[in-house]
Amino acid sequence: MRSANILFKNEEAGVLTQHDDGTFTYRYNDNWITNDSKPSISLTLPKSQQTYHSTFMFPFFYNMLPEGSNKGIVCRMMRIDENDYFSLLITTAKYDTIGAVRVMKIQ
Repeated sequence: MRSANILFKNEEAGVLTQHDDGTFTYRYNDNWITNDSKPSISLTLPKSQQTYHSTFMFPFFYNMLPEGSNKGIVCRMMRIDENDYFSLLITTAKYDTIGAVRVMKIQ
């Protein structure tokens, strides 16, 4: 199992997890849910107490990944399998992303 904190404007909004069977879950932090001023991180993951489950990486996070030759370069330089979307996400979405969301690996 691998997990990453999802930060919205540098505040922890929730946790994305890839389980050993390859499935994914996303859950908002309780303090994010109870604070009415905190938005959902995406329209496809509305703020909720529920844990979201998926057999593939959620499209919101998948769309943060590099594509084409950029993906190939990152994968070669960082020695990441091109089909390991979770590793690619935590490697490329740490610091400089388009938008307010960043992804930080939980040690």
